[in-house]
Amino acid sequence: MQGQMMKTPLLITEIMRFAGRQYGDTEVVSVTGENPLHRCVYKDVIRRAHQVANVLHTLGLEKGDRVATLAWNDFRHLELYYGVSCAGYVLHTVNPRLFFEQLLYIFNHAEDRVLFFDPVFLPLVEKLSDQLPKVEAYVILSSEDKMPQTPLPSIKCYETLLHEASEDYEWPALAEDTASALCYTSGTTGHPKGVLYDHRSTVLHAYGSCHRNAMGLGRRDTVLPVVPMFHANAWGTPYSAFISGAKMVLPGPKMGDGKTLQALIEGEGVTVALGVPTVWLALLSYLEETGTTVSSLERTVVGGAACPLSVMKEFQDKHGVYTHHGWGMTEMSPLGSLNTLSKPMESFKDSELDVIRAKQGQAPFGVEMKIVDDDGQELPWDGEAFGDLKVRGWWVCDSYFRSEGSDDAFDADGWFSTGDVATIDPEGNLGITDRTKDVIKSGGEWISSIELENLAVSHPDVLEAAVIGVSHQKWGERPLLVIVPNEGDIPDKMTILGLFKGKVADFWIPDDLVFVDEIPHTATGKVSKIELREQFVDYRLDLPQK
Repeated sequence: MQGQMMKTPLLITEIMRFAGRQYGDTEVVSVTGENPLHRCVYKDVIRRAHQVANVLHTLGLEKGDRVATLAWNDFRHLELYYGVSCAGYVLHTVNPRLFFEQLLYIFNHAEDRVLFFDPVFLPLVEKLSDQLPKVEAYVILSSEDKMPQTPLPSIKCYETLLHEASEDYEWPALAEDTASALCYTSGTTGHPKGVLYDHRSTVLHAYGSCHRNAMGLGRRDTVLPVVPMFHANAWGTPYSAFISGAKMVLPGPKMGDGKTLQALIEGEGVTVALGVPTVWLALLSYLEETGTTVSSLERTVVGGAACPLSVMKEFQDKHGVYTHHGWGMTEMSPLGSLNTLSKPMESFKDSELDVIRAKQGQAPFGVEMKIVDDDGQELPWDGEAFGDLKVRGWWVCDSYFRSEGSDDAFDADGWFSTGDVATIDPEGNLGITDRTKDVIKSGGEWISSIELENLAVSHPDVLEAAVIGVSHQKWGERPLLVIVPNEGDIPDKMTILGLFKGKVADFWIPDDLVFVDEIPHTATGKVSKIELREQFVDYRLDLPQK
Protein backbone atom coordinates (compact mmCIF):
# COMPACT_ATOMS: atom_id res chain seq x y z
CA MET A 1 0.00 0.00 0.00
CA GLN A 2 1.24 3.48 -0.85
CA GLY A 3 0.55 6.69 0.99
CA GLN A 4 -1.76 9.30 -0.44
CA MET A 5 0.42 12.35 -0.19
CA MET A 6 1.28 14.90 -2.86
CA LYS A 7 4.36 14.10 -4.93
CA THR A 8 5.48 17.67 -5.52
CA PRO A 9 9.02 17.47 -6.95
CA LEU A 10 11.89 18.97 -5.00
CA LEU A 11 13.07 21.79 -7.26
CA ILE A 12 15.33 24.82 -6.87
CA THR A 13 12.48 26.61 -8.68
CA GLU A 14 10.34 26.12 -5.58
CA ILE A 15 13.04 27.67 -3.38
CA MET A 16 12.96 30.70 -5.65
CA ARG A 17 9.17 30.94 -5.68
CA PHE A 18 8.96 30.55 -1.91
CA ALA A 19 11.60 33.22 -1.28
CA GLY A 20 9.86 35.61 -3.65
CA ARG A 21 6.53 35.21 -1.87
CA GLN A 22 7.76 35.11 1.72
CA TYR A 23 10.94 37.16 1.73
CA GLY A 24 10.79 39.28 -1.41
CA ASP A 25 12.00 42.43 0.35
CA THR A 26 14.97 40.76 2.04
CA GLU A 27 18.15 42.56 1.09
CA VAL A 28 21.15 41.35 -0.95
CA VAL A 29 24.24 43.55 -0.56
CA SER A 30 27.16 43.06 -2.95
CA VAL A 31 30.67 44.34 -3.45
CA THR A 32 31.35 44.54 -7.20
CA GLY A 33 34.04 45.99 -9.41
CA GLU A 34 31.63 48.76 -10.42
CA ASN A 35 29.99 49.47 -7.09
CA PRO A 36 31.47 49.10 -3.61
CA LEU A 37 28.02 48.48 -2.13
CA HIS A 38 25.30 47.42 -4.54
CA ARG A 39 21.88 46.86 -2.97
CA CYS A 40 18.87 44.93 -4.18
CA VAL A 41 16.28 42.56 -2.71
CA TYR A 42 15.28 38.97 -3.34
CA LYS A 43 12.43 39.89 -5.67
CA ASP A 44 14.92 41.85 -7.83
CA VAL A 45 17.17 38.81 -8.07
CA ILE A 46 14.20 36.64 -9.03
CA ARG A 47 12.86 39.14 -11.58
CA ARG A 48 16.27 39.27 -13.25
CA ALA A 49 16.58 35.48 -13.09
CA HIS A 50 13.53 35.40 -15.39
CA GLN A 51 15.44 37.59 -17.79
CA VAL A 52 18.51 35.34 -17.57
CA ALA A 53 16.35 32.37 -18.58
CA ASN A 54 14.99 34.29 -21.57
CA VAL A 55 18.51 35.29 -22.61
CA LEU A 56 19.66 31.66 -22.56
CA HIS A 57 16.64 30.64 -24.61
CA THR A 58 17.44 33.36 -27.15
CA LEU A 59 21.02 32.10 -27.36
CA GLY A 60 19.62 28.76 -28.53
CA LEU A 61 20.49 26.59 -25.55
CA GLU A 62 18.80 23.24 -25.02
CA LYS A 63 17.86 21.63 -21.74
CA GLY A 64 20.87 20.10 -20.03
CA ASP A 65 23.40 22.38 -21.73
CA ARG A 66 26.16 23.63 -19.48
CA VAL A 67 26.51 27.34 -18.73
CA ALA A 68 29.84 28.33 -17.18
CA THR A 69 30.68 31.16 -14.80
CA LEU A 70 33.97 32.74 -13.78
CA ALA A 71 32.66 35.10 -11.13
CA TRP A 72 32.96 36.27 -7.55
CA ASN A 73 30.18 36.40 -4.98
CA ASP A 74 27.73 39.10 -6.02
CA PHE A 75 24.13 39.70 -7.08
CA ARG A 76 24.70 38.88 -10.75
CA HIS A 77 26.21 35.51 -9.93
CA LEU A 78 23.25 34.88 -7.63
CA GLU A 79 20.85 35.64 -10.49
CA LEU A 80 22.63 33.05 -12.63
CA TYR A 81 22.28 30.45 -9.88
CA TYR A 82 18.50 30.59 -10.27
CA GLY A 83 18.04 31.69 -13.88
CA VAL A 84 20.23 28.91 -15.30
CA SER A 85 19.22 25.93 -13.16
CA CYS A 86 15.50 26.66 -12.94
CA ALA A 87 15.27 26.91 -16.73
CA GLY A 88 16.60 23.36 -17.04
CA TYR A 89 20.23 24.19 -17.87
CA VAL A 90 23.29 23.26 -15.81
CA LEU A 91 25.17 26.01 -13.97
CA HIS A 92 28.90 25.24 -14.14
CA THR A 93 30.76 27.37 -11.60
CA VAL A 94 34.49 27.43 -12.42
CA ASN A 95 37.29 28.21 -9.98
CA PRO A 96 39.50 30.89 -11.62
CA ARG A 97 42.35 30.08 -9.23
CA LEU A 98 43.04 26.74 -10.90
CA PHE A 99 46.03 26.24 -13.16
CA PHE A 100 45.59 27.19 -16.81
CA GLU A 101 45.78 23.56 -17.98
CA GLN A 102 43.17 22.53 -15.42
CA LEU A 103 40.83 25.29 -16.58
CA LEU A 104 41.18 24.20 -20.20
CA TYR A 105 40.42 20.63 -19.26
CA ILE A 106 37.37 21.60 -17.17
CA PHE A 107 35.76 23.86 -19.79
CA ASN A 108 36.27 21.33 -22.58
CA HIS A 109 35.27 18.32 -20.50
CA ALA A 110 32.04 20.07 -19.47
CA GLU A 111 31.44 21.29 -23.04
CA ASP A 112 30.13 24.64 -21.85
CA ARG A 113 28.20 26.56 -24.51
CA VAL A 114 28.10 29.97 -22.80
CA LEU A 115 30.59 31.59 -20.45
CA PHE A 116 29.59 34.41 -18.08
CA PHE A 117 32.53 36.13 -16.42
CA ASP A 118 33.53 39.14 -14.34
CA PRO A 119 35.56 41.83 -16.17
CA VAL A 120 38.59 41.12 -13.98
CA PHE A 121 38.89 37.69 -15.63
CA LEU A 122 38.95 39.08 -19.18
CA PRO A 123 42.72 38.50 -19.69
CA LEU A 124 42.32 34.90 -18.59
CA VAL A 125 39.31 34.32 -20.86
CA GLU A 126 41.12 35.89 -23.82
CA LYS A 127 44.00 33.50 -23.24
CA LEU A 128 41.64 30.50 -22.98
CA SER A 129 39.24 31.33 -25.81
CA ASP A 130 41.25 29.94 -28.75
CA GLN A 131 41.16 26.52 -27.09
CA LEU A 132 37.46 26.44 -26.13
CA PRO A 133 35.74 25.19 -29.30
CA LYS A 134 32.38 24.52 -27.63
CA VAL A 135 31.89 28.00 -26.18
CA GLU A 136 29.59 29.94 -28.51
CA ALA A 137 29.02 33.11 -26.50
CA TYR A 138 31.01 35.12 -23.97
CA VAL A 139 29.06 37.38 -21.62
CA ILE A 140 30.82 39.98 -19.47
CA LEU A 141 29.04 40.58 -16.16
CA SER A 142 29.03 44.35 -16.53
CA SER A 143 26.95 47.36 -17.46
CA GLU A 144 27.36 48.79 -20.97
CA ASP A 145 29.31 51.86 -19.83
CA LYS A 146 31.83 49.69 -17.96
CA MET A 147 32.43 47.20 -20.77
CA PRO A 148 36.15 46.66 -21.42
CA GLN A 149 37.64 46.54 -24.91
CA THR A 150 38.39 43.03 -26.15
CA PRO A 151 38.97 41.18 -29.42
CA LEU A 152 36.94 38.23 -28.15
CA PRO A 153 34.39 36.96 -30.69
CA SER A 154 30.72 36.73 -29.75
CA ILE A 155 31.22 39.05 -26.79
CA LYS A 156 28.08 40.32 -25.08
CA CYS A 157 27.23 42.66 -22.23
CA TYR A 158 25.20 41.10 -19.42
CA GLU A 159 23.19 44.19 -18.51
CA THR A 160 22.39 44.91 -22.15
CA LEU A 161 21.15 41.35 -22.65
CA LEU A 162 18.93 41.59 -19.58
CA HIS A 163 17.61 45.00 -20.59
CA GLU A 164 16.47 43.55 -23.91
CA ALA A 165 14.98 40.39 -22.35
CA SER A 166 11.43 40.02 -21.07
CA GLU A 167 10.74 39.64 -17.35
CA ASP A 168 8.05 37.10 -18.17
CA TYR A 169 9.16 33.49 -18.21
CA GLU A 170 7.25 30.28 -17.62
CA TRP A 171 9.52 28.02 -15.59
CA PRO A 172 9.47 24.47 -16.99
CA ALA A 173 8.09 21.54 -15.02
CA LEU A 174 11.27 19.58 -14.29
CA ALA A 175 11.81 16.16 -12.79
CA GLU A 176 13.52 16.51 -9.42
CA ASP A 177 16.53 14.47 -10.60
CA THR A 178 17.19 16.99 -13.40
CA ALA A 179 20.83 18.13 -13.32
CA SER A 180 21.13 21.62 -11.85
CA ALA A 181 24.79 22.49 -11.31
CA LEU A 182 28.29 21.21 -11.99
CA CYS A 183 31.39 21.75 -9.89
CA TYR A 184 34.82 20.22 -10.38
CA THR A 185 37.15 19.07 -7.62
CA SER A 186 40.49 20.84 -7.43
CA GLY A 187 42.27 17.90 -9.05
CA THR A 188 45.32 17.58 -6.80
CA THR A 189 46.01 14.23 -8.49
CA GLY A 190 45.11 13.64 -12.13
CA HIS A 191 42.44 15.61 -13.90
CA PRO A 192 39.78 17.47 -11.91
CA LYS A 193 36.55 15.49 -11.53
CA GLY A 194 33.08 16.86 -12.11
CA VAL A 195 30.31 16.56 -9.53
CA LEU A 196 26.88 16.92 -11.12
CA TYR A 197 24.24 18.07 -8.64
CA ASP A 198 20.51 17.73 -9.25
CA HIS A 199 17.51 19.70 -8.00
CA ARG A 200 16.53 17.11 -5.41
CA SER A 201 19.97 16.87 -3.79
CA THR A 202 20.33 20.65 -3.78
CA VAL A 203 16.96 21.25 -2.08
CA LEU A 204 17.63 18.56 0.53
CA HIS A 205 21.10 19.92 1.20
CA ALA A 206 19.77 23.46 1.62
CA TYR A 207 16.95 22.24 3.85
CA GLY A 208 19.35 20.17 5.94
CA SER A 209 21.89 22.96 6.33
CA CYS A 210 19.21 25.29 7.74
CA HIS A 211 18.65 22.85 10.61
CA ARG A 212 19.57 24.17 14.04
CA ASN A 213 22.18 21.43 14.46
CA ALA A 214 23.75 22.50 11.18
CA MET A 215 24.20 26.10 9.99
CA GLY A 216 20.90 27.10 11.58
CA LEU A 217 20.08 30.09 9.36
CA GLY A 218 16.90 32.04 10.03
CA ARG A 219 15.04 35.26 9.17
CA ARG A 220 16.89 37.24 11.83
CA ASP A 221 20.27 36.36 10.34
CA THR A 222 22.51 38.28 7.98
CA VAL A 223 24.86 35.82 6.34
CA LEU A 224 28.24 36.60 4.81
CA PRO A 225 29.50 33.70 2.65
CA VAL A 226 33.21 34.41 2.26
CA VAL A 227 33.58 30.96 0.72
CA PRO A 228 33.40 31.51 -3.06
CA MET A 229 30.30 30.76 -5.10
CA PHE A 230 32.62 28.84 -7.43
CA HIS A 231 33.69 26.53 -4.59
CA ALA A 232 31.03 23.90 -3.78
CA ASN A 233 28.27 26.48 -4.34
CA ALA A 234 29.42 28.69 -1.46
CA TRP A 235 28.51 25.77 0.82
CA GLY A 236 24.91 26.01 -0.39
CA THR A 237 24.21 29.48 1.03
CA PRO A 238 22.62 30.85 -2.19
CA TYR A 239 19.89 28.27 -1.56
CA SER A 240 19.74 28.05 2.25
CA ALA A 241 19.56 31.83 2.60
CA PHE A 242 16.57 31.93 0.24
CA ILE A 243 14.87 29.14 2.19
CA SER A 244 15.44 30.83 5.56
CA GLY A 245 14.95 34.47 4.53
CA ALA A 246 18.39 35.54 5.72
CA LYS A 247 19.83 38.78 4.41
CA MET A 248 22.85 38.11 2.17
CA VAL A 249 26.08 40.09 2.12
CA LEU A 250 28.32 39.13 -0.79
CA PRO A 251 31.97 40.30 -0.66
CA GLY A 252 32.75 40.07 -4.38
CA PRO A 253 36.51 40.15 -5.07
CA LYS A 254 37.30 41.35 -1.52
CA MET A 255 37.12 37.93 0.15
CA GLY A 256 40.63 37.97 1.57
CA ASP A 257 40.62 41.64 2.59
CA GLY A 258 40.29 42.03 6.35
CA LYS A 259 39.39 45.72 6.13
CA THR A 260 36.50 45.07 3.72
CA LEU A 261 35.20 42.11 5.71
CA GLN A 262 35.22 44.08 8.95
CA ALA A 263 33.40 46.98 7.31
CA LEU A 264 30.78 44.68 5.80
CA ILE A 265 30.19 42.85 9.07
CA GLU A 266 29.83 46.07 11.08
CA GLY A 267 28.00 48.07 8.43
CA GLU A 268 25.49 45.40 7.45
CA GLY A 269 24.96 43.74 10.82
CA VAL A 270 26.32 40.34 9.76
CA THR A 271 25.47 37.62 12.29
CA VAL A 272 26.84 34.53 10.53
CA ALA A 273 29.96 34.31 8.35
CA LEU A 274 31.36 31.30 6.51
CA GLY A 275 34.89 30.72 5.21
CA VAL A 276 38.17 28.82 5.30
CA PRO A 277 40.70 29.37 8.13
CA THR A 278 43.02 31.60 6.06
CA VAL A 279 40.18 34.12 5.64
CA TRP A 280 39.66 34.37 9.39
CA LEU A 281 43.38 34.64 10.06
CA ALA A 282 43.39 37.71 7.79
CA LEU A 283 40.34 39.21 9.51
CA LEU A 284 41.65 38.58 13.03
CA SER A 285 45.01 40.08 12.07
CA TYR A 286 43.26 43.23 10.80
CA LEU A 287 41.14 43.48 13.97
CA GLU A 288 44.26 43.16 16.13
CA GLU A 289 46.20 45.77 14.14
CA THR A 290 43.41 48.35 14.06
CA GLY A 291 41.74 47.76 17.41
CA THR A 292 38.40 47.31 15.64
CA THR A 293 35.88 44.55 16.27
CA VAL A 294 32.88 42.76 14.72
CA SER A 295 30.14 43.53 17.24
CA SER A 296 27.18 42.08 15.31
CA LEU A 297 28.89 38.79 14.43
CA GLU A 298 27.58 35.92 16.52
CA ARG A 299 29.20 32.91 14.88
CA THR A 300 31.46 31.73 12.13
CA VAL A 301 31.36 28.44 10.25
CA VAL A 302 34.84 27.24 9.32
CA GLY A 303 35.57 24.46 6.84
CA GLY A 304 37.80 23.59 3.92
CA ALA A 305 40.70 22.84 6.29
CA ALA A 306 41.15 22.11 9.98
CA CYS A 307 40.50 25.22 12.07
CA PRO A 308 43.17 25.88 14.71
CA LEU A 309 41.85 26.18 18.26
CA SER A 310 43.78 29.43 18.54
CA VAL A 311 41.48 30.96 15.90
CA MET A 312 38.37 29.76 17.74
CA LYS A 313 39.67 31.11 21.06
CA GLU A 314 40.63 34.50 19.64
CA PHE A 315 37.21 34.91 18.07
CA GLN A 316 35.50 33.92 21.33
CA ASP A 317 37.70 35.67 23.87
CA LYS A 318 38.28 38.97 22.06
CA HIS A 319 35.12 39.36 19.99
CA GLY A 320 32.44 37.12 21.54
CA VAL A 321 32.10 35.09 18.31
CA TYR A 322 31.48 31.34 18.49
CA THR A 323 33.19 29.23 15.84
CA HIS A 324 31.58 26.12 14.40
CA HIS A 325 34.08 23.66 13.01
CA GLY A 326 32.77 21.80 9.96
CA TRP A 327 33.78 19.35 7.28
CA GLY A 328 32.55 18.57 3.81
CA MET A 329 33.50 17.93 0.21
CA THR A 330 32.48 19.03 -3.26
CA GLU A 331 31.15 15.50 -3.68
CA MET A 332 28.83 16.13 -0.69
CA SER A 333 27.28 19.43 -1.86
CA PRO A 334 29.37 19.98 0.49
CA LEU A 335 27.93 19.59 4.03
CA GLY A 336 29.26 16.50 5.81
CA SER A 337 29.34 17.49 9.47
CA LEU A 338 29.17 20.52 11.74
CA ASN A 339 30.23 21.01 15.34
CA THR A 340 27.49 22.42 17.56
CA LEU A 341 27.29 22.39 21.35
CA SER A 342 24.93 20.05 23.18
CA LYS A 343 23.33 20.98 26.51
CA PRO A 344 25.70 18.84 28.65
CA MET A 345 28.73 20.54 27.05
CA GLU A 346 27.78 23.85 28.68
CA SER A 347 29.18 22.51 31.97
CA PHE A 348 32.44 21.23 30.45
CA LYS A 349 35.76 22.65 31.55
CA ASP A 350 37.57 24.65 28.89
CA SER A 351 40.12 21.87 28.38
CA GLU A 352 37.34 19.31 27.86
CA LEU A 353 35.48 21.61 25.51
CA ASP A 354 38.63 22.23 23.48
CA VAL A 355 38.91 18.52 22.70
CA ILE A 356 35.35 18.50 21.33
CA ARG A 357 35.59 21.79 19.44
CA ALA A 358 38.73 20.66 17.62
CA LYS A 359 36.63 17.94 16.00
CA GLN A 360 34.46 18.44 12.92
CA GLY A 361 31.20 17.56 14.67
CA GLN A 362 28.26 15.34 13.88
CA ALA A 363 26.75 14.44 10.53
CA PRO A 364 23.31 15.97 9.93
CA PHE A 365 20.29 13.81 9.18
CA GLY A 366 20.73 12.83 5.54
CA VAL A 367 24.38 11.80 5.78
CA GLU A 368 25.70 8.44 6.97
CA MET A 369 29.35 7.88 7.79
CA LYS A 370 31.67 5.10 8.87
CA ILE A 371 35.39 4.44 9.22
CA VAL A 372 37.02 1.28 7.92
CA ASP A 373 40.42 -0.40 8.15
CA ASP A 374 42.65 -1.44 5.24
CA ASP A 375 40.51 -4.56 4.72
CA GLY A 376 37.28 -2.58 4.55
CA GLN A 377 36.09 -3.72 7.99
CA GLU A 378 34.12 -1.12 9.93
CA LEU A 379 35.90 0.27 13.00
CA PRO A 380 34.25 1.19 16.32
CA TRP A 381 33.04 4.67 17.23
CA ASP A 382 35.31 4.94 20.26
CA GLY A 383 37.24 8.10 19.43
CA GLU A 384 40.46 6.10 19.32
CA ALA A 385 40.36 3.89 16.23
CA PHE A 386 41.00 5.76 13.03
CA GLY A 387 40.60 4.61 9.48
CA ASP A 388 39.36 5.57 6.02
CA LEU A 389 36.19 7.68 6.16
CA LYS A 390 33.28 6.64 3.94
CA VAL A 391 29.94 8.41 3.51
CA ARG A 392 26.64 8.09 1.71
CA GLY A 393 23.48 10.15 1.75
CA TRP A 394 20.85 12.27 0.06
CA TRP A 395 23.27 14.91 -1.23
CA VAL A 396 26.33 12.74 -1.88
CA CYS A 397 27.27 12.02 -5.51
CA ASP A 398 27.17 8.41 -6.72
CA SER A 399 29.65 8.85 -9.61
CA TYR A 400 31.65 11.54 -11.38
CA PHE A 401 30.41 13.47 -14.41
CA ARG A 402 31.35 11.80 -17.69
CA SER A 403 33.83 9.54 -15.92
CA GLU A 404 35.44 6.82 -17.96
CA GLY A 405 35.56 3.32 -16.51
CA SER A 406 35.09 2.35 -12.87
CA ASP A 407 36.05 4.56 -9.95
CA ASP A 408 37.45 3.08 -6.76
CA ALA A 409 35.91 5.94 -4.73
CA PHE A 410 32.45 4.33 -4.95
CA ASP A 411 31.75 0.82 -3.71
CA ALA A 412 28.98 -1.62 -4.54
CA ASP A 413 27.02 -0.73 -1.39
CA GLY A 414 26.80 2.94 -2.31
CA TRP A 415 29.52 4.24 -0.01
CA PHE A 416 31.85 7.01 -1.18
CA SER A 417 35.45 6.91 0.01
CA THR A 418 36.31 10.47 0.99
CA GLY A 419 40.08 10.11 1.05
CA ASP A 420 40.13 11.32 4.66
CA VAL A 421 41.44 9.45 7.68
CA ALA A 422 39.24 10.01 10.74
CA THR A 423 38.01 8.93 14.14
CA ILE A 424 34.40 8.95 15.33
CA ASP A 425 33.69 9.16 19.06
CA PRO A 426 30.76 7.49 20.88
CA GLU A 427 28.64 10.66 20.48
CA GLY A 428 29.19 10.58 16.71
CA ASN A 429 31.66 13.46 16.58
CA LEU A 430 33.92 13.22 13.57
CA GLY A 431 37.61 13.96 13.96
CA ILE A 432 39.54 14.30 10.71
CA THR A 433 43.14 13.28 11.39
CA ASP A 434 44.51 13.52 7.87
CA ARG A 435 44.01 13.00 4.18
CA THR A 436 44.81 9.41 3.20
CA LYS A 437 47.61 10.63 0.95
CA ASP A 438 48.99 12.96 3.66
CA VAL A 439 49.02 10.66 6.68
CA ILE A 440 52.53 10.04 8.03
CA LYS A 441 53.43 6.38 8.54
CA SER A 442 56.38 6.04 10.89
CA GLY A 443 57.57 2.57 11.84
CA GLY A 444 54.19 1.14 10.84
CA GLU A 445 52.26 3.64 13.03
CA TRP A 446 50.09 6.49 11.75
CA ILE A 447 50.72 10.08 12.81
CA SER A 448 48.13 12.83 12.35
CA SER A 449 49.63 15.91 10.70
CA ILE A 450 46.47 17.93 11.43
CA GLU A 451 46.72 17.47 15.20
CA LEU A 452 50.39 18.49 15.16
CA GLU A 453 49.60 21.57 13.03
CA ASN A 454 46.86 22.68 15.41
CA LEU A 455 49.22 22.45 18.36
CA ALA A 456 51.95 24.36 16.52
CA VAL A 457 49.73 27.34 15.65
CA SER A 458 48.74 27.68 19.31
CA HIS A 459 52.15 29.30 19.84
CA PRO A 460 51.77 33.10 19.59
CA ASP A 461 54.84 33.43 17.34
CA VAL A 462 53.51 30.97 14.74
CA LEU A 463 51.36 32.38 11.93
CA GLU A 464 50.87 29.17 9.95
CA ALA A 465 52.13 25.60 10.22
CA ALA A 466 52.19 22.45 8.13
CA VAL A 467 53.52 18.98 8.86
CA ILE A 468 54.73 16.55 6.20
CA GLY A 469 56.40 13.18 6.25
CA VAL A 470 60.01 13.08 5.07
CA SER A 471 62.23 10.12 4.37
CA HIS A 472 63.96 8.30 7.23
CA GLN A 473 66.16 5.23 6.81
CA LYS A 474 65.03 3.49 10.01
CA TRP A 475 61.39 4.59 10.38
CA GLY A 476 60.44 5.05 6.73
CA GLU A 477 58.95 8.47 7.43
CA ARG A 478 59.19 11.00 10.20
CA PRO A 479 57.24 14.26 10.66
CA LEU A 480 58.85 17.56 9.68
CA LEU A 481 57.24 20.75 10.97
CA VAL A 482 57.22 23.71 8.56
CA ILE A 483 56.40 27.10 10.06
CA VAL A 484 55.67 30.63 8.88
CA PRO A 485 56.55 32.81 11.90
CA ASN A 486 54.66 35.93 12.87
CA GLU A 487 56.36 39.23 12.16
CA GLY A 488 59.22 39.86 14.54
CA ASP A 489 61.89 37.58 15.97
CA ILE A 490 62.14 33.97 14.84
CA PRO A 491 60.83 31.81 17.71
CA ASP A 492 63.08 29.28 19.42
CA LYS A 493 62.93 25.83 17.84
CA MET A 494 63.05 23.87 21.08
CA THR A 495 60.31 26.00 22.64
CA ILE A 496 57.93 25.20 19.79
CA LEU A 497 58.83 21.51 19.72
CA GLY A 498 58.29 21.47 23.48
CA LEU A 499 54.61 22.31 22.87
CA PHE A 500 53.99 18.70 21.87
CA LYS A 501 55.42 17.05 24.98
CA GLY A 502 52.68 15.41 27.00
CA LYS A 503 49.99 16.34 24.46
CA VAL A 504 50.74 13.66 21.88
CA ALA A 505 52.61 10.38 21.91
CA ASP A 506 56.38 10.91 21.99
CA PHE A 507 56.87 9.22 18.64
CA TRP A 508 54.48 11.78 17.07
CA ILE A 509 56.70 14.74 17.99
CA PRO A 510 58.39 16.20 14.88
CA ASP A 511 62.11 15.52 14.70
CA ASP A 512 62.82 18.98 13.33
CA LEU A 513 61.20 22.20 12.17
CA VAL A 514 61.98 24.57 9.35
CA PHE A 515 61.07 28.28 9.11
CA VAL A 516 59.80 29.53 5.72
CA ASP A 517 58.43 32.81 4.41
CA GLU A 518 55.37 31.19 2.86
CA ILE A 519 53.54 27.86 2.74
CA PRO A 520 52.05 26.94 -0.66
CA HIS A 521 48.24 26.72 -0.98
CA THR A 522 45.86 25.09 -3.43
CA ALA A 523 43.32 26.95 -5.55
CA THR A 524 40.74 26.53 -2.77
CA GLY A 525 42.99 27.92 -0.03
CA LYS A 526 44.15 24.64 1.52
CA VAL A 527 47.79 23.93 2.30
CA SER A 528 49.32 22.18 -0.71
CA LYS A 529 51.09 19.21 0.84
CA ILE A 530 52.08 18.05 -2.66
CA GLU A 531 54.09 21.22 -3.32
CA LEU A 532 55.49 21.18 0.20
CA ARG A 533 56.70 17.60 -0.17
CA GLU A 534 58.32 18.52 -3.50
CA GLN A 535 60.02 21.45 -1.81
CA PHE A 536 61.51 19.16 0.85
CA VAL A 537 61.94 16.04 -1.29
CA ASP A 538 65.68 15.84 -0.50
CA TYR A 539 65.27 16.57 3.21
CA ARG A 540 66.44 13.64 5.36
CA LEU A 541 65.92 13.62 9.10
CA ASP A 542 68.41 10.78 9.57
CA LEU A 543 71.20 12.86 8.01
CA PRO A 544 72.75 16.15 9.15
CA GLN A 545 71.32 19.15 7.28
CA LYS A 546 73.66 21.51 5.46
